[in-house]
Amino acid sequence: MLWRDVFNLVWRSVVSSPLRSVLTALGIAVGIAAVALLTSIGEGVRSYVMTNFSQFGTRIIAINPGKTVTGGMGGMLQTDRPLTLDDAAALTRLPHVEHVVPVVQGAGTVKAGERSRRSDIIGANYAINDAWQFKLAMGSSLPRDESGRSRNFAVLGFKLKQELFGNRNPLGQFIRVGGIRFRVVGVLEEKGQMLGFDLDDIVFIPVDKAMSLFNRDGLMEIDVVFATSTTSAAMAEAVRKELILRHGNEDFTVITQDEMLKTLDKILTVLTAAVGALGAISLLVGAVGILTIMTTTVRERTAEIGLLTALGTTQRQILLLFLWEAIALAMAGGLAGIAVMGSLILLTQWLAPDLPLTLSPFYLGISLLLSVLIGLLAGLAPARAAARMNPIDALRAE
Repeated sequence: MLWRDVFNLVWRSVVSSPLRSVLTALGIAVGIAAVALLTSIGEGVRSYVMTNFSQFGTRIIAINPGKTVTGGMGGMLQTDRPLTLDDAAALTRLPHVEHVVPVVQGAGTVKAGERSRRSDIIGANYAINDAWQFKLAMGSSLPRDESGRSRNFAVLGFKLKQELFGNRNPLGQFIRVGGIRFRVVGVLEEKGQMLGFDLDDIVFIPVDKAMSLFNRDGLMEIDVVFATSTTSAAMAEAVRKELILRHGNEDFTVITQDEMLKTLDKILTVLTAAVGALGAISLLVGAVGILTIMTTTVRERTAEIGLLTALGTTQRQILLLFLWEAIALAMAGGLAGIAVMGSLILLTQWLAPDLPLTLSPFYLGISLLLSVLIGLLAGLAPARAAARMNPIDALRAE
């Protein structure tokens, strides 16, 4: 039997019962659409999270007070001494360091005249705009002041400026942050949100003023931005050695942006695969459908099988004939499922453009291969039954 004959027989078998073929393929289509859609959502979330975490740059090292120590009573956060402004100043003298930002964060009421709003308050220094890649819409950033007694200047986020001043120019105006008066010297460009945190609803004030406002004796974090002339691992080691020299022991935690992004990427990739596997459960329904239909088809075509065998068709050719029919049904369902999924994604992006959805060629390819595998496995038992038929008994069925 030639391959052309196999193709013709498979094609005629599929189109001779269009309703049955469509319903059989529909079970696979629903499963493939579920797998592809869930993995698209997972991949979109992964891309969204990675993009959000990368918007401050990838050459950042964060130092936090405290060191997680295992052993003893489970795990305890031990801090011998807090991170200080002197620590931040010492880090600026390290080779390859471009910016050092001491950070203190809290929340409080920000007032301008009769208007007030509860917003996030971030204490930082003059380098925060360059380090965190914040651009100014007007005015200037916090002035450079290393005296430890900074002047009461503030920079407003875009949304906070709109809430407090509307269309009026806020530069030079006074606001009250936590009851302390500050002069507005700048307004940031619109930045958007990062994982639910509104980057436009914030106010930046000098870090020493924030420490006094929140009654803190240490920093919450120190961010170090390093040059491209070194690596994150080398810079992290230099930071670690400097702070151990100052503190006497490693009572702090150093986290590189590379480490955080790699960890997030691994976690989100596993979650994407997990939700895809959950969607794949629905493919079992399609597999059962193909098995049932192919078993019925073999019984209906018993006489045809006997005739083909009598004409010299081998058992292997009979086996392949029915396997290809099962694979054809599964492939049709897979392609239909991907088409349905693509339509759903286009509709979703039109109705909810902010919902992160990303089509992954890798997962689309896996979906098609999965449909072929399901057709192969589901059609194997009926195909083997057809190949093992006694030709004489099969001809008598007529």
